[in-house]
Amino acid sequence: MALTDTEPEALTVTRTLDLSVVVPLYNEEESIDLAVEEVLGVLSGLPLTSELILVNDGSTDATGEKALAWSEADPRVRVIEFRRNFGQTAGISAGFEHAAGRVVVVMDGDQQNDPADIPTLLAALEDGYDVASGWRADRKDKLLMRRLPSQAANALISRVTGLRLHDYGCTLKAYDREVVERLELFGELHRFIPALALIAGAKVVEIPVNHRAREHGSSKYGISRLPRVVLDLVTVKFLIGYRQKPMQYFGRLSLASLGAAGAYGGWSAVRSLRGAPRRGGSPVTVLTMGAVQFASFGLIGEMLTRQYFKDGQRPYVVRRVSGGEGSAPLRAIRDLDGRPVVVEAEAE
Repeated sequence: MALTDTEPEALTVTRTLDLSVVVPLYNEEESIDLAVEEVLGVLSGLPLTSELILVNDGSTDATGEKALAWSEADPRVRVIEFRRNFGQTAGISAGFEHAAGRVVVVMDGDQQNDPADIPTLLAALEDGYDVASGWRADRKDKLLMRRLPSQAANALISRVTGLRLHDYGCTLKAYDREVVERLELFGELHRFIPALALIAGAKVVEIPVNHRAREHGSSKYGISRLPRVVLDLVTVKFLIGYRQKPMQYFGRLSLASLGAAGAYGGWSAVRSLRGAPRRGGSPVTVLTMGAVQFASFGLIGEMLTRQYFKDGQRPYVVRRVSGGEGSAPLRAIRDLDGRPVVVEAEAE
């Protein structure tokens, strides 16, 4: 609904629940019905007001139709439909933005995460933690293609970020609402959410959870994603250590490059004094300087991208939101005229 010139600058929408469960979906037509049924069964057993948000990330099979059928059958279910596939980070970000719960739980829709673990994660938040991250201690995936690359990635991420977790890749996590409100996700940063939350001072705990073998469909992840993890990790390290003082980072790179150039120049001068023939530009120096420049440009681009999304732009396009008892998102949105629509929590 568009606001007229005589109406207030912002429309306030009030909608608060105890718990929101967000499930990103991409081509999970064989799993979605059983997965939704399981989640709703767990939610029915909790003394909490709750909702289930299904994010259809541009599925090309019957996932979208089945999700909409659930939204029509149960008022607790809402469906966010993307116009195309934008990736898991975008799916989680949209779920966060539309969630109305004081606590937001995210889990996969392939039935490998066990909804029965949700109460355990909620209990950890009741103990004072802001993020409860699942740990698939007995993981049921293939050793060579999934588990070993994951172990290597987890060790690397833990070392670089300073947050020691066994399983960054486990989607099953619970977040306090205040953490969700402060996250700006883009690219493929969903696996780094605990580290990003740590930047804002959140208390993070890792909880062992059940993991089940995939019975339907095929995994969307594999060893080919490891290079992306490494590149995203550079961004996260930059955000953790230098987001408020980028010159400290680029200045060190510049000094290192300057030192290398000086060392090479000194070596060339000594060779010349000894009568050695002059050489042209060193390919090693050229390539090193080029690598530093490209890395710098990449990090600057990441910071600009982060600011772009922080200013209200989103890394996805929603076709429609269906079902539930309302569709007001958690964060500030805009009406058809581009004016802000602010969503506030109501104290109970």
